[in-house]
Amino acid sequence: MPPSLPVDDTAAPAAVVTRARYSLLALFTLMGMLFSSWLTRLPSLRVDLGIGSAELGALLIFGAVGALAAVLVTGTIVTRFGSRAVMLVATAGNLVGFGLIAAAAAAGDARLFVVGALINGMCGAGTNIPINLNAAVIEQHVGRAILPHFHAAFSIGAALGTLAGAAFSAAHVSAAVHITVISLVVALARFLLIPAASALQPPPLRHSASDDGAPRPRGGVALRTALAAWAEPRTVLIGLVVLAGSLSEGSAGNWLSIAVVDGFDEREAVGSLAYGTFIVSMTVFRILGARVIDRYGRVTVLRTSGIASLAGLMLFAFAPSLPLAWVGIVFWGFGAALGVPISIAAASDEPTRAAARVSVVTSFSSMAQLAAPPVLGLLVETIGGRYALGSIAIALLLSILLAGQVAPLRRESADDTTAGPADHDDAPRTSPPAADDPAASRR
Repeated sequence: MPPSLPVDDTAAPAAVVTRARYSLLALFTLMGMLFSSWLTRLPSLRVDLGIGSAELGALLIFGAVGALAAVLVTGTIVTRFGSRAVMLVATAGNLVGFGLIAAAAAAGDARLFVVGALINGMCGAGTNIPINLNAAVIEQHVGRAILPHFHAAFSIGAALGTLAGAAFSAAHVSAAVHITVISLVVALARFLLIPAASALQPPPLRHSASDDGAPRPRGGVALRTALAAWAEPRTVLIGLVVLAGSLSEGSAGNWLSIAVVDGFDEREAVGSLAYGTFIVSMTVFRILGARVIDRYGRVTVLRTSGIASLAGLMLFAFAPSLPLAWVGIVFWGFGAALGVPISIAAASDEPTRAAARVSVVTSFSSMAQLAAPPVLGLLVETIGGRYALGSIAIALLLSILLAGQVAPLRRESADDTTAGPADHDDAPRTSPPAADDPAASRR
């Protein structure tokens, strides 16, 4: 297993950076495939478990509870033990969690679903934080905005997962069989990719020597840094931007297919394709978004994205026909594409504190997952899926208002944990470009 190299090792070989980059892209793709594929079968799971939309929303909350519980400590654990170990454990946990959800569908047992969702939520946080941290590390090695590419890979995987879900559904394959097959294939691939994907690590805060002489962060330092991040106004406000983006993207994952099925009296396969359209829209703009961010800056792009997402969501909620609602889905997906990756990049501006800050902002994503399913489930029962989804417009307005917080940190304040954003959106980066990126070094 290759050793992990810290990000401040400027002599990191180009081959290591390239291998880590493409292995991590593959991991993001697999995670998108895994989590979107089973979400397309929520209508079937609702039937298999013999429950309604409100009850389904209540069950989904357990996944968010697990994620929130894990996300509060994952940053400290990653700082202490490294992202590789955390991702390997999370992969094994996801295999167990999805196995329980498949068993719940086969047996019609909501209790098994609850346990599986809880485990998956914990292991989702155990994957989400380290893969985003590794993506930020690789971006700092490359020296230009590439983090949206990783989220684009996730979206590509999600699109593939929704197509797989639609195919399984159209072929009348049970949700239990579908979830079992997907989770086994993805777990095997994750185990193979994690060593190379985690070959680059952020620099340690302070370390003591382990028995073999390798540097190891002191547990007390990691814990203090994790707690201090919660007192940083910029980090918390960026977390609110993540909350809005996660609420927009996550609500589409949980309820868009159901909103189309119930709101337009369509088949489950059509609902799956609607969610697939949302994912494809996000993917396209995430692929294009890196260059857009480099040209116009984080703040401008985030504000514009929020406006596009808000317009698309409103069109979907109030469109009188499915084709017009489909146009709204496209704009909603475009707007939802860059909020989370921009926020993760902003939280990672200072590499030595990136794990703690990414953990904090990611916890807001878990809060969104915790609050949204039961509230939206009740609204779906009361006013219908489309109008229920329209209610998240408030969060999108919040992200537009807070867009200024994602501006890059001032170089001279990079080492200050209370540093605010730069005075303008084109502030210099806190990390030099990689030696293997001539284009970046010319800037």
